[in-house]
Amino acid sequence: MERIAAWLHEKNPGLDGPVDKDEDLIEARLIDSMDFVEFVELLEEISGSSIDLQEVTIDDFRTLGRVEQRFLTPSGTAAAATAAG
Repeated sequence: MERIAAWLHEKNPGLDGPVDKDEDLIEARLIDSMDFVEFVELLEEISGSSIDLQEVTIDDFRTLGRVEQRFLTPSGTAAAATAAG
């Protein structure tokens, strides 16, 4: 999660302090459409798994808590890999 937080701070230089796990990243404009593909690539790199965008929803990327649950935990990455495979 540290790499994701660092990436969010890099993309949002005015962001002070940590990002709450329940903060809506999209509504808060911490991730915009221009950065979304790069964010997905970062998650793929961190998780070591490919993310099939046809198998996920925008809500899977909405909060850090959901990102962690969906892409960075063993049950979430296994589900993503099964869906993509």
